[in-house]
Amino acid sequence: MEIRALRYFLETAREENMSRAAERLHLSQSTLSKQLKALEEELGKKLFVRHSFSIELTEEGMLLRRRAEDLVAMADKISEEFSAMDDIVGGNLYFGCAESPQIRYLARWIRQFKEKYPALHYHITSGDTEQVEEKLDKGLLDFAVIVEEPDRRRYHALKMPRADRWGVVMPAGCPLAKREAVRWEDLAGLPLFCSEQSWRADIPRWCGEGMEQLRLEGSFRLAYNGSVFVREGLGYLLTFEHLVDTGPGSGLVFRPLSPKLETPMYLIWKKRQVLTPIAERFIRQVQALAQKEGWGPSPGDEAVV
Repeated sequence: MEIRALRYFLETAREENMSRAAERLHLSQSTLSKQLKALEEELGKKLFVRHSFSIELTEEGMLLRRRAEDLVAMADKISEEFSAMDDIVGGNLYFGCAESPQIRYLARWIRQFKEKYPALHYHITSGDTEQVEEKLDKGLLDFAVIVEEPDRRRYHALKMPRADRWGVVMPAGCPLAKREAVRWEDLAGLPLFCSEQSWRADIPRWCGEGMEQLRLEGSFRLAYNGSVFVREGLGYLLTFEHLVDTGPGSGLVFRPLSPKLETPMYLIWKKRQVLTPIAERFIRQVQALAQKEGWGPSPGDEAVV
């Protein structure tokens, strides 16, 4: 199976129209049709349902689309890595980032690094720990920033300079907003919003057996989306401080959890992975900064390239 054929397939799937896809690929429609037919024959499955003026992916086509996107992205990254071997002033870096105010440190490191290497191009993918680790393991990312204890058998890790403080985002006029801090007993029976990852890993550390009395109303990967539901009076959002606008005029307030709950963040990269020259320079610069300022490496990990 050729990468070129997968590119043709993906463009056609995105356009949902053979003639538009052919135009974007600078091919004749008959040539594109033959390429896609050959791909279907190779796989032994029908990938498209053809209508008068559009095409629709079959179930097998949707599966191939998911796999092809990863394969094409990986092929592009391999080409970039080899091209970057002799590039001493730039190249591409790929990061996967969990949602956290501590991402500001990553932004600062990239800015400082880009001052030395102005031809640098960086790419940011957002997601929870499971999502970014999957891309890291597939080789689609160079580094990931996660809010969960890393698997030290698989990853090098640098602990970020600060941890995130947990609290509750709620309507400014609700009774709980009068409190300086919120205990789990205050939330018992109330409709709560939280990410699934944090509901499993973080909140039980805070409330222990009280977890049985807490009710997850809905889960959100993005805190902003959860805050919209809070503003509509549908529940209370468990999230990090500073992720949601709770300033004057927002209609929302943030109250920290009691006892205090914090979650550290980690910059991770795969062990036994050959980094590109630009990626190696980046992590060496961050490691030097961590040593100078005294916040890394993470305990229990040598964190070396």
